[in-house]
Amino acid sequence: MMRKKLIAMLLAGGQGSRLGVLTNRMAKPAVPFGGKYRIIDFPLSNCVNSDIDTVGVLTQYEPLELNAYLGTGQPWDLDRLNGGVFVLPPYMSGNNGRWYSGTANAIWQNTAFIDRYNPEHVLILSGDHIYKMNYSTMFRFHLESDADATIAVLKVPMEEASRFGIMNTDASGRIFEFEEKPKAPKSNNASMGIYIFKWDVLKRFLSEDDKNDSSAHDFGKNVIPAMLGAGCNMMAYAFNGYWKDVGTISSLWEANMDLLTDPPKLDLYDKDWRIYSKSAVMPPHYMGANAKIERSMITEGSEVYGSVCHSVVFASGIIEENAVVNDSIIMPGAVIKRGATVNKAIIGEGAVVGEGAEIGCRPNESDPEFEATLTGDITLVSNNVEISDKKRVPRGMIVTGSMVDKLKVKDGMN
Repeated sequence: MMRKKLIAMLLAGGQGSRLGVLTNRMAKPAVPFGGKYRIIDFPLSNCVNSDIDTVGVLTQYEPLELNAYLGTGQPWDLDRLNGGVFVLPPYMSGNNGRWYSGTANAIWQNTAFIDRYNPEHVLILSGDHIYKMNYSTMFRFHLESDADATIAVLKVPMEEASRFGIMNTDASGRIFEFEEKPKAPKSNNASMGIYIFKWDVLKRFLSEDDKNDSSAHDFGKNVIPAMLGAGCNMMAYAFNGYWKDVGTISSLWEANMDLLTDPPKLDLYDKDWRIYSKSAVMPPHYMGANAKIERSMITEGSEVYGSVCHSVVFASGIIEENAVVNDSIIMPGAVIKRGATVNKAIIGEGAVVGEGAEIGCRPNESDPEFEATLTGDITLVSNNVEISDKKRVPRGMIVTGSMVDKLKVKDGMN
């Protein structure tokens, strides 16, 4: 087999616990985004647009939905004879078998897959970021710098730098220090979790890391500091475009809302950088005679008879007459029934909001107790949950099947 210059390994096994009920039955990269996409469409499309034709997708947590979605890779033009997209779950080897115990360990366990293509370099990606990026430009920088490792960085506000892994560099961009979530950051060069390594160098450090029982087997915590400590040539590649880690309810909501600005902060319809997806052929969206739609994204196959403002409605979503949806995400197949109001909420796939119900209303003393740590002021209704007519859901609540019966009827209703 001809030696590959560069192959990509996409880490897509995360549980996504901070996304709460949205990831109870699926891995985080499979979560729907932007009307007709899933999060994993973005790194996969970036690979195709960057002429990377071999991608290993490392799955672990609730992989069924993601595996079915990826299929042969045809929607992303990754069904190739010499390459393509490959789903790589943990597997038994001889008498041994174990879960991936960290990002570095996940790559180490797939050494045989990588060696099959004998690449000179390996691109490591995360499956839970929304962005458009030309990896070939980063690769060119990596080659010109003769770097052992190149790490993509994004300048973040200095007051937020302590939330990230920070790369401290000299004037040439060479990394001389890495600080994981520093209390007093020296720079604002935040790691994006996108790495290009010389494969022979990375393989050596992964082998050493695997033998270290005290290691967390993580790139940021272990492998990158070890490479820096050994004097490897490590470079920071500055990225200036849109990038969002959608690992929380608030960041997922914000990233969807970023599609609605004028102009959009993230353009999904850029002809020069297409975002591919595995989406079924749908009829055009339908607007009823009295429908009102403002600053919203209404996807093919959805039906709107009520009012939608500053919201994203996915395929097969239905907004009935006199229903009002503001600042919200209506996931695939969700139904907002007649007279219901939805404010700053995420309504899960297949969920039903009953007639006259109120989602995202001001809390009062009669409401059941709930925890809003994951959601803040965003209300979240789980996939396939049905909320009865005229029930109220206070803002910040996560509504699961077990919570439905505890909901109260709206004030003034019997």
